[in-house]
Amino acid sequence: MSHKTDDNLKELFLNQIQKLLLSSDKSIEDLQSLLQTIKQSEQYNYYQYAFQSAHVSAIDEHKYEIDYLKKGQSTWEKRIVKSLNTMCVEINLPLARQRNENEMRSVRKHWNELGHICGDLNRFRPVYSAKDFLDVICVLINPNLKIDESLWNCGLIKIPIVTKSFTEIKSFFSDLCPNIIQYCSDETFNEIKEEENIRLALQILEKKWNINSIREYARRGCPTSLRGKLWSAMLDVDFSNWHLTYFNYLKQNVIDFDLLVDSLYFKDVKLTAVNDDQLFVFEDYLYQVLLLFSRDTYVQSCFSTSTNGCQPIRSFVKKVINADECSVIYPPNGIIPFYGFSMLVAPMCFVFEDPIHLYFIFQQFYMKYFFHLHHISASPKAIIGLCVLFESLLRQISSELWFHLQEIQVQPLRIAFKWMMRAFSGYLGSNQLLALWDRILAYDSLEILAVLAAAIFILRKGNVLKESSETAIEAIFSDISSIKVIPLLQFILGH
Repeated sequence: MSHKTDDNLKELFLNQIQKLLLSSDKSIEDLQSLLQTIKQSEQYNYYQYAFQSAHVSAIDEHKYEIDYLKKGQSTWEKRIVKSLNTMCVEINLPLARQRNENEMRSVRKHWNELGHICGDLNRFRPVYSAKDFLDVICVLINPNLKIDESLWNCGLIKIPIVTKSFTEIKSFFSDLCPNIIQYCSDETFNEIKEEENIRLALQILEKKWNINSIREYARRGCPTSLRGKLWSAMLDVDFSNWHLTYFNYLKQNVIDFDLLVDSLYFKDVKLTAVNDDQLFVFEDYLYQVLLLFSRDTYVQSCFSTSTNGCQPIRSFVKKVINADECSVIYPPNGIIPFYGFSMLVAPMCFVFEDPIHLYFIFQQFYMKYFFHLHHISASPKAIIGLCVLFESLLRQISSELWFHLQEIQVQPLRIAFKWMMRAFSGYLGSNQLLALWDRILAYDSLEILAVLAAAIFILRKGNVLKESSETAIEAIFSDISSIKVIPLLQFILGH
């Protein structure tokens, strides 16, 4: 038998094993029979070694993650800075400048209607989008690990991060199983339960129980009237005079200085939230929060806790490019906004009316969760880990759907990535999105984003299996605004 023939047989053999192991309709006897057949085959030792090697490589991944992921993040940051600097040259504007007296008075006068000072935005464009970031992630590989794709059709992500199995996911989100009533869910809610739920929430808040107790309560949903207080407690934000002082300090920085990224935020709000039927009324709130956020140096602490040691974006305040002594962290928070960034703030406007409360809740939400959705990291709970988990869940829950998509050469992650990167903001109805974000806080995990993304594919499996083109598949998932989040999660976790 030639070497080429042996490789073809090996690929066919392993694909058949995958399909059998991932099929839910196979009995234990089928699996035992398969195992016996494998053990009796002449190449059993080869396959045993191959799978053991892959398992060891995944476990030892942490030994190599720092170097190649840090390099990938660094390369990505340089690309963003280059794009930003190019924009500066094209439109002939500095990255930052001090406002004159008239401009300061104008900003102060129009603080509650900042849209009046945004100027002409036609020259500005988003620095990057979800598609750009996904393209960068897809080419990341561990140089110390040779991936034989015939051993496992691993989808787009080639980084062997160990994530939870479907069984572990169901155990972790056990409070979302179908037989447990979810408070504040349209399908299971009534007035009596609402009163009981609110009374219990007030007892927890009044007694100032620890965060874990509040999270345990919130796993079944937060009452609309108390969502703000429960979110504040879970994010450990206890408002005081210090918050007002710091808010005014950031506000003064906005009044004193004009940053190029201000226009990027203005442009993003115009392109996204303003075009949303429910969110356009919060336009001026969004401007306030985002401009304050760009100047908040406290946000830089996200980078010090990052698992791959990524650094805040740096640019140059003088014309001497590549001179280290001229480089500064820019913008002051170290975050360059991507297309749709303002949608991470917009839904919170339904929960918090006070701009000060709104700002600090977003600040903490971003630092604890959203930051990890657009930075490269090997953490299973960061964006790459969520991508791996999404693809893994799809294979485990419905191998038929997974292999159909592979056969027609459609990668489901290319559809789901934008949902996860924006935590589904802008894609779901507002009430459904807030219910989802309740669970992010309650479980202190972003993994529910991957679970929901996989669940949406399973929900529309019947339509997908009828199609064979990428355009048709994309059309099926072009609108998910009608999705009922909690019932769907309960359905998939009871699968």
